[in-house]
This record gives sequence, C-alpha cells and structure tokens, in this order.
Amino acid sequence: MTPDVLLTGFTPFAGATVNESWEAVRRAAPILRENGITVEALELPVEFGRAGELLAAAVREHRPRLVVATGLAAGRRGITPERVAINVRDARIPDGAGASPLDDPVVEGGPVGYFTTLPIKAMAAQLHATGVPGSISQTAGTYVCNDVFYLLQHLLATDASLHGIRGGFVHVPSADVVEPVPCARALVAMVEVALRTETDAALTGGAEH
Repeated sequence: MTPDVLLTGFTPFAGATVNESWEAVRRAAPILRENGITVEALELPVEFGRAGELLAAAVREHRPRLVVATGLAAGRRGITPERVAINVRDARIPDGAGASPLDDPVVEGGPVGYFTTLPIKAMAAQLHATGVPGSISQTAGTYVCNDVFYLLQHLLATDASLHGIRGGFVHVPSADVVEPVPCARALVAMVEVALRTETDAALTGGAEH
C-alpha cells in the first residue's frame, strides 16, 4: 500500500542522547495513523551522503504522496519549514562518521539549489493556528540537514518514476523551546495541511536578512 507520507528524523549526534527531530517523528506518526493517514517513518544517520542514500531507497520503495524530512536546529526559536536546499557541503563539525567536507558539492554538476515542493506558507500558517512558534526559513545550513534536503529534491526532480511526489524539509528546535508533545502535534498539523494543499497560500514569508 502506498503511504500518504514518509517522515524522517535523525539519530542523536555530537554527544547528545536524543535528537528532537526523531522524537517529533516517532510521536507524530501514531497520531497521523489515528487520523487516518498512512505513514512510514525512518530514522537517518547524521552522515553526509549516507543519510540521503537511505532516504532515496525509502522513497523508491514506498513511493509516498509526500516526503517530510526533519532535522534539529538547536539555536532556532520555533519550527521552520525550509524554502531552499543548496548544493554545498561545508561542515562546521564532523558528521557521525567523522567526515568534515569543506566547500564540496552535494551533487557534482547539480543545480545551485532546489526549492521545496511543500506548501511551506500554508504549513507555517498552520503552526500559528496551533499556537506553536514558527516561520519560514530561508537557509537549511550547509550540514547534513541541507545535504538530505538537497539529495531529496534532486531525486524527485530527476527520477521520472517518482513524478508527482512532493517533498521538503522542516527544522525543529531544541526541546527547551518547543517540548516534544507540542512539537509532534505541530508536525502532524503541518503534514495534514500539506496533504490537502496543492497550491501554496499567498502569504508573506520573506525576510530582510
């Protein structure tokens, strides 16, 4: 059976014992199922390349309507659907396998960037409706989150057999900003609005810097 959505989060890294992105996914998945939405969930390693490979394999296996990858952005003050992935790997700290790429492309010869195909403005508006802080983000960084986001969008843009699948990335903050339960409920709300929204809302979502 083709699932409605494939959700991914990351394993803990940099000495942490939990990763809030996976906590959000594992708590959101059963709520979505209770609401009649079919879900596959996948925990990814914090590794350049490898995480994207595992996600690509899952997308090809399950062929969901929607792919929502999530990651932790510890310094942010809310949940942030991402607008664009860029074709660069530039690690401030090593990944889970010890790799520290410097100014390397994610995909050699690939486009400079890819926009999300999720309705991020409608998703951000739903965040406000649920009372959880959040906004659209204009940068997914240059670490493994961006790597996964770029590889996902590249896959969906270049593999004709996956035509029609929409995908993108959402950063969640640390648990001291949004606790796990409301974070999971916010993810549920964003997934539900994304499934029923083909054309994004005409709302302000830009930034001056």
